[in-house]
Amino acid sequence: MLRNRQALIPYLLLVAGAAGGLLWYESEKVPGLGRVVTTGQADIGGPFRLIDQNGKTVTDKDYPGRYKLIYFGYSFCPDVCPTTLGVMAQALEKLGGDARRVVPIFITIDPERDTPKVLADYMKAFGPDFVGLTGSADAIKDVEKKYRVYAVKQSLPGGNYGMNHSSVLYLMGPNGKMVSFYDEAISPDDLAKDLKRKI
Repeated sequence: MLRNRQALIPYLLLVAGAAGGLLWYESEKVPGLGRVVTTGQADIGGPFRLIDQNGKTVTDKDYPGRYKLIYFGYSFCPDVCPTTLGVMAQALEKLGGDARRVVPIFITIDPERDTPKVLADYMKAFGPDFVGLTGSADAIKDVEKKYRVYAVKQSLPGGNYGMNHSSVLYLMGPNGKMVSFYDEAISPDDLAKDLKRKI
């Protein structure tokens, strides 16, 4: 039995080689066959009208010619939000003068508690260039939908609540289109290197 199986090996290799050759031949005639092809652009982002930490109404058009590095979270977040904002701050510091081309934006998913005053205090921990945005519940829901953000209120003991939410950094171009995105696990060095290439 084992001897018969060993005798089949050369034939199996021949068939595999022929199949590979056929795929290569066909791929030369059919564009994209046997390759990863990415077309189009993710429909992420869009216009918004929110209130910054100074109480001023701002829109996505208020940062002409600049890239926007956007993160959605909430100021009462115990871990991932401040950590990710810290990564943003360190990455921008590593960019040096090029950091002027990027506006770091934090959009709250908890407008009930994150008033402009609360965001003003919170943003101070990450640097003077950080913009904190809040707004009405409807305005926040609208921008969450446009950025495909998951955010759900979760009851906690003692009558308090937290927010379960996705944790993604969005790099938006001056034209309002998404350039790239990153998860919260990215390091400051890696984020800085990628921003350097793309802004």
